[in-house]
Amino acid sequence: MTSPGFPASWLERARAILDGDLVPAEPRRAATVVLLRQRPEGPEAYLLRRHAGMKFAAGMYAFPGGAVDPRDADHEVGWAGPAPEDWAKRFGTSPAEARAIVAAAVRETFEESGVLLAGPDTDSVVSDTTGDDWEADRVALVDRTLGLTEFLDRRGLVLRSDLLGAWSRWVTPEFEDRRYDTWFFVAALPEGQRTRDVSGEADRVAWARPADALVGLKAGELGMLPPTIETLRNLAAYDSPAAARDASADRDLAPIMARPRLDGDRLVIEWAGIADPFGTA
Repeated sequence: MTSPGFPASWLERARAILDGDLVPAEPRRAATVVLLRQRPEGPEAYLLRRHAGMKFAAGMYAFPGGAVDPRDADHEVGWAGPAPEDWAKRFGTSPAEARAIVAAAVRETFEESGVLLAGPDTDSVVSDTTGDDWEADRVALVDRTLGLTEFLDRRGLVLRSDLLGAWSRWVTPEFEDRRYDTWFFVAALPEGQRTRDVSGEADRVAWARPADALVGLKAGELGMLPPTIETLRNLAAYDSPAAARDASADRDLAPIMARPRLDGDRLVIEWAGIADPFGTA
């Protein structure tokens, strides 16, 4: 489909790629987590609005997430839930890559929301991460003076991979100069924990029911990219975080990527199987 407001660089780069004059950038592995909490009106998702000065998705509402860090799986840590080998089968990657992707999901969630999907054993979750010592560790993770595995080991924590449900996989289009191969996960907000507006990459955070966020999109109040829009559209069908988590087991993780074509001077972008990716209908 065609969307208004495409950056001029998209047209230029898409034309160059289609003509064979430009080699697409290699996408980086990344992970994104949709935190869900239950409310009487239904589940709400945690959204962050990225700073206008960000190089990627500036001004857009998104979920906590980011690129895999080399130290996300630099050594094994206490692990609950599906083993890396099981995640690898689900992802179509090596066990080492799968472990890094899941670890990145846990790290990015803590870095950008203060929520930690880990606990002292395989049956529990940290109930409070608001103290000064927790904040110091979170900041150290953000500036990469501390690695996730070192952080978990030092605190004697087990990574709770069983709290994550793999939802989808999106690859940034080839005509973007900054590209990511991103696995989306869903997770319920652990009991006792609270999100905090701590992300240095965001200037606003909000909890919203998926259907309400989509209304805000159509009203022009919330800017979003297609992966966020489609994820919210999917999640609007579930009446609880647990129901969404259960549904994740049957989700198709085949990569989703926009394909460009030129219709004269007009850039047309199509997502196979995705109707109305920009939420304009």
